[in-house]
Amino acid sequence: MIARGLLAGATGILALDAYTYLDMFVRGRPPSDVPATVVQKLAEKLGLDALATADGDEPKHRRSGAGALSGYGVGLGSAIAYSGIRPSTEAWLPWPIAGAILGLATLVVSEGSATKLGATDWSTWSASDWISDIVPRTLFGLCVAYVCEILDDAE
Repeated sequence: MIARGLLAGATGILALDAYTYLDMFVRGRPPSDVPATVVQKLAEKLGLDALATADGDEPKHRRSGAGALSGYGVGLGSAIAYSGIRPSTEAWLPWPIAGAILGLATLVVSEGSATKLGATDWSTWSASDWISDIVPRTLFGLCVAYVCEILDDAE
């Protein structure tokens, strides 16, 4: 279950990242600063002043790196959880629907947490902002579900 989840999660993360970077290339948009801001807000709450309030390039780059790594953690963790839950739902829930639900769940958890921390505000998002988050998260979920499906069939 864990190995299947890790493999499926890595595939989903690769798809999400590839889509995101393609979107940045096509539209010329900047990368999101939300992950780094989440790290900064968490560091403030934990009293880690060197990470939370320090100025300069090095602390900024550390926050950016920690934000990206936390995204990988969320992706791999949710894929492992999905891999564990999937056997009890596969008889009545087709993998594409399960994958879409997984993708949207990761969106709600990640962006909901970011909103709660004050790193973003959903009420200010444009349609383009929503699409920029929904599409890659759904792609992530579909890839995770598909890889789990293939691996289950191979057993």
